[in-house]
Amino acid sequence: MARIVWTEPALSDLNDIAEYIALDKVNAAERLVKKVFSAVERLEQFPDSGRHPPELAETEYREVIAGPCRIFYRASNEEVYIVYVMRGEQKLRKYIINERAKNSS
Repeated sequence: MARIVWTEPALSDLNDIAEYIALDKVNAAERLVKKVFSAVERLEQFPDSGRHPPELAETEYREVIAGPCRIFYRASNEEVYIVYVMRGEQKLRKYIINERAKNSS
């Protein structure tokens, strides 16, 4: 069973998204956070279950979707590092993932 490791920037990403949603609907923001944590939790049992994002197909990164969020991670030995959370309609900025990967190793 893999251990989930949330990086500080990824938690901050999720917090920012939830805070924005909470401006209009607090309950929706709470549901989103629960949905994201539930999607990530399954990675404990199935760390390779996420897909390779099209933008990062030739890398070690994978993603799970918890609409409207994309959660990017990488599995290493018995750990799964959650490195980036973004809204699905945004364009992926690959350099962010590369920078965060350097800091989570």
